[in-house]
Amino acid sequence: MRVLVADDERLLADTVAQGLRRLSMAVDVAYDGEAAFDRLGVNRYDVAVLDRDMPGRTGDELCRWIVDSGATTKILLLTAAAGIRDRVEGLGLGADDYLTKPFAFAELAARVLALSRRSAPALPPVLEQDGIVLDSTRHTVSRDGQVLSLSSKEFAVLHVLMRAGGRIVSSEELLEQAWDENADPFTNTVRMTVMTLRRKLGDPPLLHTVRRAGYRLGA
Repeated sequence: MRVLVADDERLLADTVAQGLRRLSMAVDVAYDGEAAFDRLGVNRYDVAVLDRDMPGRTGDELCRWIVDSGATTKILLLTAAAGIRDRVEGLGLGADDYLTKPFAFAELAARVLALSRRSAPALPPVLEQDGIVLDSTRHTVSRDGQVLSLSSKEFAVLHVLMRAGGRIVSSEELLEQAWDENADPFTNTVRMTVMTLRRKLGDPPLLHTVRRAGYRLGA
């Protein structure tokens, strides 16, 4: 899952991003509306967390742009305005959810996860395939009842592969969905992560390399 966090309160934005990364999300951060707009124009995000009152382009403007562009990105607006009229106005812009400041990180994370499951095609919070059970809410993975200890990136890669439903996923697609914009596309980070994930999944092998195409999960 790839998320954009845009807020001019740098400490808040960095703290939220750090917390979401611990949940195996790829997170890009923007500290003003112009930087957020640039990232939205280049990257495909599952969820955008936007502060309504940013310098440059406001969260409201970004929300309208996302909706008008036809992107599937789900939008969570953040604001200090807690009145009913403010919430109604925010949702009327096309936002999918609305959260007032101050907020508990656990609630924000739950809302981001819920929004990501509403992207097309909608997916349940628990994915199952060939004995593997991945629970995105509890951030747990097991195979044939045995709990597996995965790193954040291993969890993210497995999530992308399970969402693919057996189709081949390229290295480029994994890099786009499981890593943020700071990832170096010329490193072997994807291959190394897949290698350690394959080992942790155990036998019989379920994670296959398809030469010159990518990776596929399935028996």
